[in-house]
Amino acid sequence: MKTIRLKEGKERSLQRRHPWVFDSAIAKGGADPGETVRVTAQDGQFLGWAAFSPSSRIRARVWSFDEDQCIDAAFFEAAIARAIRARSLFEIQSDGLRLVHGESDGLPGLIVDRYGDTLVAQFTSCGTERWKAQIADALLRQTGLTRLYERSDASVRALEDLPEATGWLRGEGATELTISEHDWRLTLDIAQGHKTGFYLDQRDSRQRFAQHARRRGFARVLNCYCYTGGFTVAALAGGAGHVTSIDSSGPALARARANVALNGFDEARATFLDADVNASLRRFIEAGERFDAIVLDPPKFAPTAAHAERAARAYKDINRLAFKLLAPGGELFTYSCSGGISAELFHKIVASAGIDAGVDGYISERLQGAPDHPMTVQFPEGEYLKGLVVVRKPD
Repeated sequence: MKTIRLKEGKERSLQRRHPWVFDSAIAKGGADPGETVRVTAQDGQFLGWAAFSPSSRIRARVWSFDEDQCIDAAFFEAAIARAIRARSLFEIQSDGLRLVHGESDGLPGLIVDRYGDTLVAQFTSCGTERWKAQIADALLRQTGLTRLYERSDASVRALEDLPEATGWLRGEGATELTISEHDWRLTLDIAQGHKTGFYLDQRDSRQRFAQHARRRGFARVLNCYCYTGGFTVAALAGGAGHVTSIDSSGPALARARANVALNGFDEARATFLDADVNASLRRFIEAGERFDAIVLDPPKFAPTAAHAERAARAYKDINRLAFKLLAPGGELFTYSCSGGISAELFHKIVASAGIDAGVDGYISERLQGAPDHPMTVQFPEGEYLKGLVVVRKPD
């Protein structure tokens, strides 16, 4: 077994059970892509078994901190079984859920979502790529399913020097699916949609928005970056009078319209704009528009902390514009899915946006990803999705 020896003092994060080893921490050693290596401290003390990645800044990802553990097919079978069992700890009102969430489930670089009778997997690291066949077989055995689609087309694969890979790994069939979520249904295409086909991490936030709409009786709702209309359907399910939804993707908007129709809502209660969000918000301000509730769920502006400063400006701008459009007493549901933006920084950005807009508000709730997208004590980087509910102070 090949060994990676760390520089003096660089062992502390692994001793705290954090699974990443950066290239700058390594004093000596190397291996083939995805090969399992023994990671030791400068003095030779065992730290963990890890998958090596020659091209990534995260040069090794730890599979196990147990020196007696053998990294083989049985290891992945057991890890996947544990991840699936863990989902029974949470209340998930949907047949679409995340079964494996990377490092949080002890499987760095592996994402697996279930949509009804179909699994969709992303292999984003050299380690999971090397064990792909064994992982695929274990997933089907542990779930009892027969269909597994691969969506390994995330940009992070390029950092591992891995090509994109998509298509059926096991089984075959239609890629357009329908899932149930809370009291509504939503369609998706696992071959074409974002991520693995859908944003399952916002499941609980969509329900929360429906509850707010029901309680507050929103007359006018604005859903920005609406994608396939999850928050739009939630608002209508909660009784909102009218929802205006904006996205720059024509195919996403077409699916959003279809989702509204699928749930039996009057199409007159929904308007869809194929447009730029920033430009649209400015036009609404010029026209003197006001909304009782606004959802800001933009794409990832800061994939890493290195992009945080530029992303902060973008987040501040859209929140500033949204504050100006929010009616007194109205509610802003605002999110960041950028791992490079911490919850504390996001709060500061939103506060600064309110100050620039001349608007004050009450932060009534803090939101995060659904519980099947867990953040663990040992891996706080799992907290990529964060949100705030801000109630504008009445005049």
